[in-house]
Amino acid sequence: MIRSCLAGLALAATSLLAAAQDGKPIEWVVGYAAGGGSDSVARATAETMSKDLGRPIVITNKPGAATNIAAEYAARSKDYGNIMLTADFATLAANPFLFSKLSYNAEKDLAPVGMLARFPLVLVVGQQVPAKNFKEFVAWAKAQPGGVNYASAGAGSPHHLATELLREKTGIAMTHVAYRGAAPAMQDILGGSVPFMMVDTASGNQFVLAGKVKAIGVASAKRIASLPDVPTLAEQGLADFEAYAWQGLSVPSGTPPETVARLNKALVDALNSTPVKARFLALGVEGLPGSPNDMARYVKDERERWGRLIKANNIRVD
Repeated sequence: MIRSCLAGLALAATSLLAAAQDGKPIEWVVGYAAGGGSDSVARATAETMSKDLGRPIVITNKPGAATNIAAEYAARSKDYGNIMLTADFATLAANPFLFSKLSYNAEKDLAPVGMLARFPLVLVVGQQVPAKNFKEFVAWAKAQPGGVNYASAGAGSPHHLATELLREKTGIAMTHVAYRGAAPAMQDILGGSVPFMMVDTASGNQFVLAGKVKAIGVASAKRIASLPDVPTLAEQGLADFEAYAWQGLSVPSGTPPETVARLNKALVDALNSTPVKARFLALGVEGLPGSPNDMARYVKDERERWGRLIKANNIRVD
């Protein structure tokens, strides 16, 4: 009798929680400013996922501190089933090595739902830089007294670390200028305050195609469909150089497995849908539908790869 009562109470509690969730918006936290590539990917995906789940999804932008503000906010939340996080390269692969102390543990406090997208990175320069290809860019940069400044979407971002890898391979003297997202960084490239950056295609393609910045080379293994006339950096003599920005969808680790599975299904269906594919194509990003385990493996490989670079070059941001 007691067991039956307890079971009934548990079922009732579960039903009440499900009912509460059905009527409550899901908060999707993004650790970058509105208007950048991360924000655009989240909004495009959320619109389709919302229809599948039958619940509104609200994007909350919490930029700063290399996504740590957003990550801590999501990791500490107990609002299971009602909060998700764009967990990216910085959050999951770089920050554990870049910061001596974090207020959350990405491996323990966040659970994978599935990969979102991979963003090719493009080396772009402002119109004031007299370079049309990688050889000319290197020559120009090395000729600048005191070195050159470069912009990034934030300390620890793939834009930052890919440029540090570029510095290591070319010997160019560089100074990092960190922004709170790729969108504000690009504005200063356009305005001439900073001469160059490695930008993700979602944030930079519109400016390249409009002729407002010059694309020197892409960091992918092959040329990308959205910029077919821009050669890879490898084609231009920079060997063993490949880097991407990437993102997955995570939830607080206490989220029930059945909720994770439901979110994963909605995510995969969204990434395979015609509207999201079309939007990603326009942004120049590649959707990466898969399981939570697929995301866990991808993150593990990236953490090991970039962790070695960070430790080898003693890169710290705190």
